[in-house]
Order: sequence, then structure tokens, then C-alpha cells
Amino acid sequence: MHTLCARGTMKPEISAAVGFLSRFLRIKGHVNDRQLQTFSQSLQDILAEQYKHHWFPDRPCKGSGYRCIRINHKMDPLVWQAGQRIGLTIQQLYLLLPSELTLWVDPFEVSYRIGEDGSICVLYESQPGAAGGVPATATTSSPSGNSASVSPMVDSHTSCKEELMVLGRTSPSKAYNMMTVSS
Repeated sequence: MHTLCARGTMKPEISAAVGFLSRFLRIKGHVNDRQLQTFSQSLQDILAEQYKHHWFPDRPCKGSGYRCIRINHKMDPLVWQAGQRIGLTIQQLYLLLPSELTLWVDPFEVSYRIGEDGSICVLYESQPGAAGGVPATATTSSPSGNSASVSPMVDSHTSCKEELMVLGRTSPSKAYNMMTVSS
């Protein structure tokens, strides 16, 4: 396991993200316990390695796009890599995971959105400076979108996801009309 992850710097966030994705595989079946454990451990290792130079607890929004796990018309390559390690095809992963998923893995917060226009839900939230990476507030959510109530932000900084909600969409909705003008 990567040293930053071993120190606890990103371990709770990565564990929350991996646990969330793994629940989809468990709920929808087709994966035995050994495969699920291998998938989870592989994805934790892959994410820790991927994020090691892109983890900034002093500036949590920095690198947020790089750490974003995205499944839409393309499978996230890191999820695909972990899926391959247990023998899943990309078609099987598309069947087991939501077709539109955005998962943000940031220092002190892990959030997700299912669907382009879905609500942003918090999976994990902790207070900066919490000893040993113990979450001050941890909220869990099921893949169906049910989640426990989330406490207010733990400091005066706006989270990356709050910035997204304030600034609005960064991509057009699927239900949009296009007008062409010709002369």
C-alpha cells in the first residue's frame, strides 16, 4: 500500500469511494466474495498510486478533476483496471455500475452524483486536522441514493462540490434543444 495511504492521509477517502463502488458489484451479483475483496483491494491500491502526487489536504479542490472517477459513455480507466483483475469485461462493469456516475475523491470529502442532473450526495466528510484521519462526520449512502443527514461544512472553505452547485453545470443537460442558424 502507498505510504500516504498507510499514514492515513487519504485512506478514509479512498476506502469510502471503493466501498461505494464495491456495493454495486455486491448488490447486482455476478461477483463472489473473493472477487469482491480482490476488486476492492486492487482499486484501493490503484487509487492510492494514482493520487499520490495529486493529494493536497491544504487545498482540497486542487486536483479534484484529476481524482474524479467518472462513468458515462466511457468506463473510468481505474475502475476498468480493477474490474479486469477479477475477470470482468467492460460490458459486465457497465451492467453492474450506474451508467452515469461522478465520484469525487477529495481530501476530507467524498461525494457522488448519479445522472447528469442528479443531486450531489456526500459519502464521507471529515474535519481537517482530525487526529489519525478519524472522520468528524462520516455519512454513508447506499447505491440507491439514500443517505444519512450531512452536517454543515466543517470549516469556512467551500467544498469543490459546493462550488459546482453555485457555479452551475459544467456540461449541458442531455435534454437540450439545438438551434442552427444558416444564411
